[in-house]
Amino acid sequence: MMKRLLFIALLLISTAGIVPGPEARAAAPAPDAGEYQALDTEVQSLQQEILEVSRDLFMLEEELLFPATTQVSVFLSMDVGEFFQLDSVQLKIGDKEVANYLYTPREVDALKRGGVQRLYVGNLKLGDHELVAFFTGKGPHDRDYRRGADLTFKKGIGPKYIELKIVDLEKKQQPEFSVSEWE
Repeated sequence: MMKRLLFIALLLISTAGIVPGPEARAAAPAPDAGEYQALDTEVQSLQQEILEVSRDLFMLEEELLFPATTQVSVFLSMDVGEFFQLDSVQLKIGDKEVANYLYTPREVDALKRGGVQRLYVGNLKLGDHELVAFFTGKGPHDRDYRRGADLTFKKGIGPKYIELKIVDLEKKQQPEFSVSEWE
């Protein structure tokens, strides 16, 4: 695959720098439409190959940076959001802050409509870890609101997926913040 990528890169570099001078253009016969069509098809094919190689490289990079044995992903979801207007989320794993995200109204609207945000992806060694999330925003009666939720989890072999969820409790007229592991 690397040979193919190197070949494509060299081909693009070598053809991009070759521009005939005015004398060569005047002496050369004008290409016909069939040659243009063949060249266009070849360029389209090369572009498709470059896209495929780029995708493969991205996937390889993800595997190298975040191997499945140590990977931890944290997602955020929101249900309705009538009793809480989200402004920001701060995420700590152990004593280290790993994410701090400020939300735009558009992003909050997307979460209310069922969107799920990948807030953090990282590597953790095997063993017990504590995750703490702080949610800041406007609560009931337009008051400033800051609440936290935590989870102690065991990182084993394989990826670990954790969800932060904001849910409206109709009975209490309050938001509830929860952290749970996906199985």
